[in-house]
Amino acid sequence: MSKSLKDDPLWYKKAVFYEVFSRGFYDSNNDGFGDLNGVTAKLDYLAWLGIDCIWLLPFYGSPMKDGGYDIADFENVDPSYGTEGDLIDLIDKAHSLGIRVISDLVMNHSSDQHPWFLESRSSKDNPKADWYIWRDDDSMYKGARIIFTDAENSNWAWDHVRQQYYWHRFYSHQPDLNYDNQEVKDAMLAAVKKWLDLGLDGFRLDAVPYLFQEENTNCENLPATHDFLKLLRKEIDSRYPNRVLLAEINQWPADLVDYFGNDDECHMCFHFPLMPRMFMAIRREQRLPITEILSLTPDIPNNSQWGLFLRNHDELTLEQVSDEERDYMFSEYAKDSRMKRHMGIARRLAPLVDNSRSIAELLYALLFSLPGSPILYYGDEIMMGDNIYLKDRDSVRTPMQWTPDRNGGFSLANFEQLYLPPLMDSVYGYPAVNVESQFKNPGSFLLWIKKLISVRSNYEVFGTGKIEVLHDDNPSVFAFVRFFENEMNPETQTENDSRIEVGRMEGEDPVSVNKVLCVYNLSRFPQPAELDLSKHKGAKLVELNGRVIFPMVTDGSYRLTLGPHGYYWFEISDQI
Repeated sequence: MSKSLKDDPLWYKKAVFYEVFSRGFYDSNNDGFGDLNGVTAKLDYLAWLGIDCIWLLPFYGSPMKDGGYDIADFENVDPSYGTEGDLIDLIDKAHSLGIRVISDLVMNHSSDQHPWFLESRSSKDNPKADWYIWRDDDSMYKGARIIFTDAENSNWAWDHVRQQYYWHRFYSHQPDLNYDNQEVKDAMLAAVKKWLDLGLDGFRLDAVPYLFQEENTNCENLPATHDFLKLLRKEIDSRYPNRVLLAEINQWPADLVDYFGNDDECHMCFHFPLMPRMFMAIRREQRLPITEILSLTPDIPNNSQWGLFLRNHDELTLEQVSDEERDYMFSEYAKDSRMKRHMGIARRLAPLVDNSRSIAELLYALLFSLPGSPILYYGDEIMMGDNIYLKDRDSVRTPMQWTPDRNGGFSLANFEQLYLPPLMDSVYGYPAVNVESQFKNPGSFLLWIKKLISVRSNYEVFGTGKIEVLHDDNPSVFAFVRFFENEMNPETQTENDSRIEVGRMEGEDPVSVNKVLCVYNLSRFPQPAELDLSKHKGAKLVELNGRVIFPMVTDGSYRLTLGPHGYYWFEISDQI
């Protein structure tokens, strides 16, 4: 393992993550299904792109009713993905390229085909009888909401074998584990240790707010859940340094922040409420949806980090918006009813923004500059499309488009063998949108994303700095400064501050990068901006992409003009 992987306990705060659905990434043995060896075969591409960490969707044993999130074996690789040796090979080769690897861990539930559940349902007095939550009737926990309202009408399901009801927060084929049972906790901790021993750099923890239940509550965010996460974190910190726990918690910011604990629960949490408001701000052409949610986001511990994303393997969730806002988002982004899934929109980024490159660039620039670590979803770096005619979330899990050749270069299997059909339409299909053609095109979106990743990686302040939102009378302009805390109070700066020389262009000497100004035009029309930069009087602004020097800040007011959906990233510098 390289020195950079071993010696940076806060690597996740500066990392760019890349989410990989292994089944849809690359088929190494031409059976129609992507696999772990397929991910390994494409590591050079990911290293070229510049990402820091791969997030693998579940590769564990599963009947695959829910894309592998219905786990039937927590401690073995599903044969369709390969072997444990294939996983070790992937991890080792990724580490040799300076890339870390994390995986999903579904803690809340298992498949109803898991041997644990099959034994539990067999009788009321078997050794695993209370590994799941059984009741004689379905009257308990009425305060718990139904998450998949379009697929389930209750959180209880009747089991004809045991002649009792079992509890499930998601699909009925995914019974919840009983974390009041110490043996369940021990079994899950054993699975965690098994994969970390093999070299994984951490986990994305699926659906953790629902681990425990309590009558007369909504069965979410309970104190017992936080106690278990503290136990998990303690176990990992004591035996596996420099690993990360990234929590999937689709909750309001005030509840989200509790999952960081006092730097003793999860290292990272997805900022779910921010994501839909970025799309809302683009349609309304106003910054208010973003600035409002940022103002409602509490501070987090110093060693913690937000996980930021535009799209992922699920629907664009609208759980954390008002009913009025949800109706607005549906009307703007899901005009066809087939685009709706659960309480969200099953679309990839490019179709959501009507294939507008300028909007896509604006959204990614926001994603890469707001406080948090950005997460790319496979295929979005080439603006892949989706297939709304496929069931459930398969619409956004179609094969990666590598080339304009057969099956998009994903597999040499016959078309009918593929796990899902590749996109073949004239706008988003693989003949028009693929890695090979964009790699050859200097003006492609892929090369633009690669450049954006490179620039962000050169400026540590994006990952670890604070944020100060600037006021502008123009509601379409969103501006903020990213800074290290001592920079806003120069008298506290020390001579040994090592953060001032971390970014440079190739062949140049290091430049001061303690402060970065980001300015965005959320409108489809050109817009003027007038910013109060009185705190930075006398500084020069250097545009980060091309190192172009802009006029000095001579007084408190600084004027800019931004093109439609345009943006600037500036270094605020006294050294040119």
